[in-house]
Amino acid sequence: MIDIIQADGRAEQEKIAAMRARSAQKNADIEAAAAAVMRDVKEGGFAAVSRYSLQFDHREPYEVGREALEAAYQACPPELIAALEHAAANIRDYNEKLLSRTMEWTSPDGGRVGRIVRGLTRVGIYVPGGTAAYPSSVLMNAVPAKVAGVEEIVMVTPPTENLNHAVLAAAKIAGVDRVIAVGGAQAVAALTYGAGFIPKVDKLVGPGNAYVAAAKRLAYGTLDIDMVAGPSEVLVLADGTANPKYVAADLLSQAEHDALASAVLLTTSAELARAVDREIVRQTGYLSRSAIMEASLRDFGCAIVCRSLDQAVDLANEIAPEHLEIVTADPRALLPKIKNAGAVFLGEWSPEPLGDYLAGPDHVLPTSGTARFFSPLSVDSFLKSMSVIEYDRQTLSPIREEIIALAESEHLTAHANSIRVRFEDER
Repeated sequence: MIDIIQADGRAEQEKIAAMRARSAQKNADIEAAAAAVMRDVKEGGFAAVSRYSLQFDHREPYEVGREALEAAYQACPPELIAALEHAAANIRDYNEKLLSRTMEWTSPDGGRVGRIVRGLTRVGIYVPGGTAAYPSSVLMNAVPAKVAGVEEIVMVTPPTENLNHAVLAAAKIAGVDRVIAVGGAQAVAALTYGAGFIPKVDKLVGPGNAYVAAAKRLAYGTLDIDMVAGPSEVLVLADGTANPKYVAADLLSQAEHDALASAVLLTTSAELARAVDREIVRQTGYLSRSAIMEASLRDFGCAIVCRSLDQAVDLANEIAPEHLEIVTADPRALLPKIKNAGAVFLGEWSPEPLGDYLAGPDHVLPTSGTARFFSPLSVDSFLKSMSVIEYDRQTLSPIREEIIALAESEHLTAHANSIRVRFEDER
């Protein structure tokens, strides 16, 4: 079911290029439609949001009350609530350990300098509705924001006939402040500009369909966004000691997301590649989303047989995958060589779904090679900092001529004057 490619400097590069091309494609019609919604909501406010909501979702936007969240929480099976609570606790613990602190210290010149770290004022979280309802994503987006000290978290989700109970329960567990039933590009626009009872936010995070992604791209700059995520990816780097059953299962766990998802095996063992291929065929036979998995693996999946682990690591760094599993005899030994990945999973007992749901690090990760320069969502994503500078006359005086020299070298005489006037009494 998957192509097995012998790395020769050309074949593997063609496959990598195809993977990147799938993420770069944009639909001009979708972009234009999203731009029209953004423009209409900016100009028309809530009336435009309402009109689009009725057109696409057949319902007016409305606020979901706290009693509805409580009812949804009570309606969920106890084992699901326990799992959500456990996941939230791990996410909270992870982000609390990462939390940056406000600091001040004495500079070499004797002045006081530092940084004040504060949470954003208001953050929006987009949560898809219908069959693509992911309570885990609510936790992954809201809990780090809460740890950061964000003052208000506003969750939006399409106004479907019956809002997903697990999603609403996750919002309650995560401490979401407001839940508003509104979806699509009109929800993004409302949170960008403010519309009636829907407030504008400082940052918008969370996954959505192509129209939501296009609207987020257009909103960036007026507000901040997490990222415009591409199709999901997993790359398994394995040697001959890996269990083909586990490797196949992990590749399929990403292939089931989307026909555009990418699942790649880099291995030094041709025998393992063949065994994984057989396992994929066997396991696909009893899994529910087999048609999606088959399309994904046919178009964007492969096993690349490398000459050495060093070559495999080089390819992994070039691909810069969203998820990277290292399943070798000594996986931690390769970790220092990994430069580019959204999240790294070490060993056969650390499968990618562990990170998706329960371990604590965020599952909102850079895709499409952007792990070369982007980082996972975390508490840092919801923080802003301000520099603090405090000198007195005694500490400013010895360095005043240097500041004046620098300002005058840039022909900014008013800058120089701002320093000079403070010491005119010494003349």
